[in-house]
Amino acid sequence: MKNPITGILPVAPTPFLENGVVDEDGMRRVLDCMIDQGVDAICILANYSEQFVLSDDERATLTKISLEHVAGRVPVIVTISHFSTQVVVDRAREAQALGASMLMMMPPYHGVGLVPAPEQIFEHFAAASDAVSIPIMVQDAPLSGVTLPVPFLVRMAREIENVSYFKMETPFAADKLAALIAEGGDDIIGPCDGEEAVTLLADLDAGCTGTMTSALQPELIRPIVTEYHAGNKDVALAQWTRCLPLINHENRQCGLRATKTVMMAGGVIKSDHVRHPLKPMTERTKERLLQLAGDLDVLALRWGK
Repeated sequence: MKNPITGILPVAPTPFLENGVVDEDGMRRVLDCMIDQGVDAICILANYSEQFVLSDDERATLTKISLEHVAGRVPVIVTISHFSTQVVVDRAREAQALGASMLMMMPPYHGVGLVPAPEQIFEHFAAASDAVSIPIMVQDAPLSGVTLPVPFLVRMAREIENVSYFKMETPFAADKLAALIAEGGDDIIGPCDGEEAVTLLADLDAGCTGTMTSALQPELIRPIVTEYHAGNKDVALAQWTRCLPLINHENRQCGLRATKTVMMAGGVIKSDHVRHPLKPMTERTKERLLQLAGDLDVLALRWGK
């Protein structure tokens, strides 16, 4: 990739119809809405896409639909996480063949008691890298229960050809980002954060160049990143302060359901259904979500009307 992907790289939700079937037309509308939100890239099949409730066939269909529909308008990052190294390699090859610009992976894990040793984690990422020629983003998140120390991440960046982006979602992410950038130098192409931008200002101070949020309000969060990197740190802080109540409500109360609920209210998708064992948010939480989104006039709340 000639130019590193920076800015806002949100996760696309996976829309389902009320009966739980994947809404393929809704997926296309989600992607169009996100492009209209001014995103710098779109990530599909991530945890906020409910990847853990999708069948292999559904994943393959959604990958094909997404890459064909986006059609190069923005880069698409395809999440390929799996415990099996062979499955990851197969997913990596398929995503690249369909036109993915980047891959995202968590380390292999399957519950607290089934985490490979560091060398096997290294080999897992190396196998994926050997199968493709596009960048790989390492997702370092507490969900996995896998500890990825900074020296280990730096070793991966230096020794695995395509590992060059890092999404940091651990506690004290800013300190870890700063250490990663300091120790990794030019091998760290894309230091990013996540968690709906709840720590974005601290992470920007630490040197992050991109943020992977949800698709709830990317048009409002993107200026935080661009203004900060333009040297307008007071403007960035003011915009983050403006967005923070909705960021906090999403991060602490709603989770992945927030974007789907707002997009349904805005006519982007037909249903905000989440698959069991997830459950819908309470009416109390939904009411506050829609009020905060309305106060900010987020694009997703009016895109389909």
